[in-house]
Amino acid sequence: MASQRIVVVDYGMGNLHSVEKALEHVAPDADVVVTADAAVIDSADRVVFPGVGAIRDCIAEIRRLGLDDIVRAAIAQKPLLAICVGMQALMDSSEENGGTECLSIVPGKVRWFGQHLHDASGHHLKVPHMGWNQVVHADHPLWQGIDDGTRFYFVHSYFVEPDDASLVTGRCDYGNEFCAALAQGNLFAAQFHPEKSHVAGMQLLKNFSRWKGGH
Repeated sequence: MASQRIVVVDYGMGNLHSVEKALEHVAPDADVVVTADAAVIDSADRVVFPGVGAIRDCIAEIRRLGLDDIVRAAIAQKPLLAICVGMQALMDSSEENGGTECLSIVPGKVRWFGQHLHDASGHHLKVPHMGWNQVVHADHPLWQGIDDGTRFYFVHSYFVEPDDASLVTGRCDYGNEFCAALAQGNLFAAQFHPEKSHVAGMQLLKNFSRWKGGH
């Protein structure tokens, strides 16, 4: 019998197969389920809230399926890991698509990197930010066994800017320093893709599979 159930929230946005397989790899005794069913999500011990694509489409599907309230309730009760657009959806609003209202679970905004991005040497940086980049992290159970400055895999043109800077638990630099991860209570959210980040990403997912929530 599985020791725990980890549910990946399915609202039609995101590479759910790779997230599912990564979780099965790091938590072989867990029951990993991909679903939009409210009752199944409610029964989970842990929830993963991924996302890829345009934020407006993501928010529309989340609300159409009634998953906004389900995600909000899950964060209040159990560990929840938000990934990429899943992280951005938690904010109040996004600059994407000419301005999009988000779920207002974490106060803050989602910002565009902009057209005129340069590194410290003056070289032009392409948007989207795509590929491996270092993450400097603060103390949190999900960083256990992961060296400070470890590289993770990113694919994004927008980044979150929480109102409360103390929530930022991982920082990355791409032209400017931005929030790569944030944590609050039972919530841990990452802009990078742990399921695509090889050894370090698997370690973070393994830590999540054992995390009891809180700091």
